[in-house]
Amino acid sequence: MIRLEAISREFQVGDETVHALSQVSLELNRGDYYSIMGPSGSGKSTLLNILGLLDRPNAGHYWLDDIDTISLAEEQRAEVRRNKIGFVFQSFHLVPRLTAAENVELPMTLAGIDPQQRKARVHAALEPLGLLDRAGHRPDQLSGGQRQRVAIARATIMQPTILLADEPTGNLDKHSSSDVIETLELLNSKGLILLVVTHDHEIGKRASHCIQMEDGTISNSIDT
Repeated sequence: MIRLEAISREFQVGDETVHALSQVSLELNRGDYYSIMGPSGSGKSTLLNILGLLDRPNAGHYWLDDIDTISLAEEQRAEVRRNKIGFVFQSFHLVPRLTAAENVELPMTLAGIDPQQRKARVHAALEPLGLLDRAGHRPDQLSGGQRQRVAIARATIMQPTILLADEPTGNLDKHSSSDVIETLELLNSKGLILLVVTHDHEIGKRASHCIQMEDGTISNSIDT
């Protein structure tokens, strides 16, 4: 379970203090599916960065699987991020010189996992995504939808608690977008917390819980 309590984040821009998040409280439960929507500047990206331990709030508390993340040193935060949080981005962020399989394997390599175990887990991750026949291809040899599915496999290879998807279909056509969303939803059905930031209302409505943000606060939360 994930719990945010009265999270605030401020930035200093010149002489002006920007309140990116103000007293945001949120509880995310295992196996649930959330979408976050709102106009640009509403705080979506800041909230995502805090959930992903890429940024620290100025005030408030954030618990992830009973870990008080606010008190962690940077090295500890990096370890929690590697083991408990998966990221999927609009622009894929795959390593161009690595094959699909090597991109998926990379987090395990960095974590020092045994090579034989790595190979078995890569195979198990790529097979349900229909990517085994593309395992030896580099990103520039894959379609947009295939690249995003490789990115999803990489994001979940460490079996995280939560998957944070930031506009995961933003660079994809309608057919590929559908494939990617269905892939994310399949992973969610297996117990992963899924949080999708999107401007697409059709995608947003697919989530079990739709969170609307405005001016750094949660303006509305609907259970669908």
